[in-house]
Amino acid sequence: MKIHFTKMHGLGNDFIVIDAINQTVKLTPNQLQLLSDRHFGVGCDQILLVEKPRRPNVDFRYRIFNADGSEVGQCGNGARCFAAFVRDKQLSDQNKIRVETQSGLLILKINENDTVTVNMGIPKFEPNQVPLLAESRKTSYTLEVDGKQVEFGAVSVGNPHIVLRVNDIDNAPVNTLGATLEQHPFFPQRANIGFMKINTPQSMQLRVFERGTGETLACGSGACAAAVSGIQQQLVKTPVTVQLPGGSLTIEWQGENEPVMMTGTATTVFEGTIIL
Repeated sequence: MKIHFTKMHGLGNDFIVIDAINQTVKLTPNQLQLLSDRHFGVGCDQILLVEKPRRPNVDFRYRIFNADGSEVGQCGNGARCFAAFVRDKQLSDQNKIRVETQSGLLILKINENDTVTVNMGIPKFEPNQVPLLAESRKTSYTLEVDGKQVEFGAVSVGNPHIVLRVNDIDNAPVNTLGATLEQHPFFPQRANIGFMKINTPQSMQLRVFERGTGETLACGSGACAAAVSGIQQQLVKTPVTVQLPGGSLTIEWQGENEPVMMTGTATTVFEGTIIL
């Protein structure tokens, strides 16, 4: 099977984007892992498929696969790359694109300065919606991990996120505590683990250990989750500039029952073909 692809990134969170409309693409978990492998394949954090929509009044179907081959419902940085890809490939000439995902509808807007604004939908907080094994909704939760109490906020932005506040972002235990929490039984679908440091009332730094991938240079849905959690706890106010290792995103959220808006860049790196 020969596959044409485009390598893209959103603030260093990198993707293999595949047009599955004009070519037949059926990938097994092993093939997805091979594509994602940075030594034996192309290398990426996630693989994104552009497919025909399955329902009316939608332009495309947007599918996301992690480096371990698992399919997930949301990827904010990927959504910006998705929008830029369909415009670059002349699959759409619209500035506003409606896409269906495993988690619901996304609206992508291409701005005049070539940034992309993504309506990430209304964040969910109820434990069964995140999901997490808590009896009732709270602004912050506490969990004992390796004998220590860990406090965090929890929110779903199309996928489960927990957000921890830290004072030292450079030395935050992203790859140790992040890896432990990602697979903790308290999170039945696993979770993305964000470590945020508040800088000013409208800016923060963030590192994210992504479910099924590990730490990435940027996580769009993670930035949304961190901003929402920070606003909920009255640590920051909208709009919030979220500084990730790969660059900055602007997140706006007006509060309960309102959608989260994320704005940032999307960059094409190269085109390629691989035979699997």
